[in-house]
Amino acid sequence: MAAPAAAALIDHARPRLSSLGLEVAVNGHTLVHALSFEALAGEFIAVLGRNGVGKTLTLHTLAGLRAPAAGSVELDGRSLAAWTGRERARRLALLPQTTEDPFPSTVFDTALIGRHPHLPFWQWEGAEDLARAQAALAAVGLADLAARDVASLSGGERRRLEIATLLSQDAAVCLLDEPINHLDPQHRNEVLELFRARADAGGLVIAALHDATLAARHSDRVLLLFGEGRWQFGDAGSTLNAANLSELYRVPIEELSSRGRRVFVSA
Repeated sequence: MAAPAAAALIDHARPRLSSLGLEVAVNGHTLVHALSFEALAGEFIAVLGRNGVGKTLTLHTLAGLRAPAAGSVELDGRSLAAWTGRERARRLALLPQTTEDPFPSTVFDTALIGRHPHLPFWQWEGAEDLARAQAALAAVGLADLAARDVASLSGGERRRLEIATLLSQDAAVCLLDEPINHLDPQHRNEVLELFRARADAGGLVIAALHDATLAARHSDRVLLLFGEGRWQFGDAGSTLNAANLSELYRVPIEELSSRGRRVFVSA
């Protein structure tokens, strides 16, 4: 898996995503209350919390896929509602937890779907679109499988293809819902390093993760969702600590050190 392609895949304009008093609720139950933060170009932000506290719904709300119960979201200083769907898709991409393949497709053609927001109506993909899709597949180590039927892929390969499709979209803001689902340890590290490289190249990455150790290794800031509306947002170095994580996951968490890195384990 190669990360050098990251700089070439990112729009040069520096992105900004703002949450302004955001209220995330489902069936009248508030999951996240008055969430306010500003995420800037160059940042990798990890979102952590137990199952059911609203990580997915928060990402979907930030992406404009569902309306907030209150508050608003701004992309580059403009309300999400002020962007057309095509404009927004050129600027912001969402990786959902799971995707479906309603029609047979090759690996390459699936990765090429990410280019659709950039195509004029009734126009086929051009040489640049083909090159970006190929570069995205190479970035996740799937270039040799470009001609394969998607149905023949393993779960981990399918997840990496979903990531390649997002990369080919070339959005400056990447919202990732558990991006390392189904991945083995090698590919978990490589995928997070790939998105760390995108942030370092001027992009903005916000990723829901379950592994606090990986969040400490790759993120600049973290958003902790405790449930019942409570949240905490701050620098990864100080916010990720044993006390906060023990409260977050409702089990004792200890912080260890290994090769100069922080490691969090259930006590």
